[in-house]
Amino acid sequence: MTPPAFRLDNAALSLDGNAGRIEILHNISISIDAGSSVGLVGPSGSGKSSLLMLLGGLERATSGTVEAMGENLSDMSEDALAKFRRENMGVVFQSFHLIPTMTALENVATPLELAGRKDAFQRAATELEAVGLGHRLDHYPNQMSGGEQQRVALARAAAPEPNILLADEPTGNLDGANGTAIMDLLFGLQDRHGCTLILVTHAEELASRCDRLIRLEDGHVASDSTT
Repeated sequence: MTPPAFRLDNAALSLDGNAGRIEILHNISISIDAGSSVGLVGPSGSGKSSLLMLLGGLERATSGTVEAMGENLSDMSEDALAKFRRENMGVVFQSFHLIPTMTALENVATPLELAGRKDAFQRAATELEAVGLGHRLDHYPNQMSGGEQQRVALARAAAPEPNILLADEPTGNLDGANGTAIMDLLFGLQDRHGCTLILVTHAEELASRCDRLIRLEDGHVASDSTT
């Protein structure tokens, strides 16, 4: 039986701030099916991005457990966690996080090279073609629009053919037309790779395209519904 993409059992997150310890997430218990699409929604400061960080192993739960594909992320060393994330997850942020001194092709290929892929540049070119940037392979980030840079970031996340794709406000820095294009590409990538898609968004149109919506308020799950 295939394990769920994620299973959280009473997962909590607290961080040290200037005013002392801050409770970010409170006893989150959810299970997310492999291959599904889930939108994390709610007001600013509700804990959406923090929950995404827990799912990606970019933050560790203060208490409770976080499992991804049947593996307990809480028990992994930093090296093991980085390896698991590299082999199984693609991450897209609101800020594109491209390396300015590298071309689009190099930005996508470099993580593949670091992972030991012999076909790194071929895979990178294929994914850039898939997001409509076959004519931009040799362009640098400052030569591209915001929408094009986000397409490069999507190609970079999808190139390793991940089981899980995590996206944090992927359309947040884009205008309406570019935002719609990125939405279409995100769900196209999910269909093409058969991956689990988890995204944080304030965009109602993007959220409505997900199979399921989890609404957070003050670090708690306020509602959990299928669309």
